Amino acid sequence: MRQGWKMALSGGLRCCRRVLSWVPVLVIVLVVLWSYYAYVFELCLVTVLSPAEKVIYLIFYHAIFVFFTWTYWKSIFTLPQQPNQKFHLSYSDKERYENEERPEVQKQMLIDMAKKLPVYTRTGSGAVRFCDRCHLIKPDRCHHCSVCAMCVLKMDHHCPWVNNCIGFSNYKFFLQFLAYSVLYCLYIATTVFNYFIKYWRGELPSVRSKFHVLFLLFVACMFFVSLVILFGYHCWLVSRNKTTLEAFCTPVFTSGPEKNGFNLGFIKNIQQVFGDNKKFWLIPIGSSPGDGHSFPMRSMNESQNPLLANEEPWEDNEDENRDYPEASSSLTVETET
Repeated sequence: MRQGWKMALSGGLRCCRRVLSWVPVLVIVLVVLWSYYAYVFELCLVTVLSPAEKVIYLIFYHAIFVFFTWTYWKSIFTLPQQPNQKFHLSYSDKERYENEERPEVQKQMLIDMAKKLPVYTRTGSGAVRFCDRCHLIKPDRCHHCSVCAMCVLKMDHHCPWVNNCIGFSNYKFFLQFLAYSVLYCLYIATTVFNYFIKYWRGELPSVRSKFHVLFLLFVACMFFVSLVILFGYHCWLVSRNKTTLEAFCTPVFTSGPEKNGFNLGFIKNIQQVFGDNKKFWLIPIGSSPGDGHSFPMRSMNESQNPLLANEEPWEDNEDENRDYPEASSSLTVETET
């Protein structure tokens, strides 16, 4: 009976947490809906008197608004991508691993499995990265999200404002959302500012629209400042081909820690997120190269471009014709979540 109550309480708490996790998204949606009403109706249709100015304002506003909402939608509802089945322990291996009481045998089992997989990053102690919650060997740049309760490929962070984990499958959409959010706020602020001054000086009658126009400028400027800082930070991450987690914790490779291990050069770093086809860079359509399980590394580019090696040297690969370094089988294994 007591066990049943505990399970029911745990399930109720999980349900409440799932419901509450949508509160930040609801706040953003309400602010956006109010901004749409304030700009379209209170500013353009009521305050602005020139028909030509109304049309120009509304055309450009709706063009930005469409891409802003489209990228936000994609950031929220694009599911995080998980490692495929070959990185998971099979049912029999999982059973043997859990029943095995000798740690050295467990380690050897995971070492043998890691030899067959394209994994070249390690834990801080140099061990193979294993998730004891998902029972899988983590691909490079993959991390376990405690909020989503799963391992996410090329995980960047969990964002409460989109109620989703930002990773390989939706990082491009998240960046586009930040860019169009900055543009959205900037456009509103610049077009509203003239009428804000007129209301402030008393050149326009003090009607209901005055409150909406004044508050619209304040909200747009407030969000613009915070968003432009966040967007600038992620632009810097993209230019270095880093995730937020990698910026705070230097990735460790088979040759040791390397803060620029995935840095391929400015243009190639951008292409790692947005793809090779530039016509898709501004559109929220999936175009990131690869499958999220493995990534080109700096060692390969150094063998092709000596300038990269001179910029910040690190240990060369033994086989320069390979895209990735050989995994070492002599490393120990630790679980990491």
